[in-house]
Amino acid sequence: MKTITYAEIQQLVTKIPETALPLAYCLLAELAVGEPQSPQAAFMRLSVDERCEVLAQQAEQMKTHYEETADERTKWQTGDFIIEYEPVII
Repeated sequence: MKTITYAEIQQLVTKIPETALPLAYCLLAELAVGEPQSPQAAFMRLSVDERCEVLAQQAEQMKTHYEETADERTKWQTGDFIIEYEPVII
């Protein structure tokens, strides 16, 4: 991976829309401290292989969850979708 300079980072930051600056600031501040403050940031610090492994484990957990709750989900997802309401008299 190519070495990135502070100047390149500064140049990139000037292209970020103002609405995204708070997010960029939080990310940079977090990186400066060196400790992840969110699970998302910690996840992004993992290597691609580690992220794939985590996602595969989560997918397996969700597969099991959906298999175990299939009957319950079928019950509330089937049937008529009729909205009953009383007319408003003005």
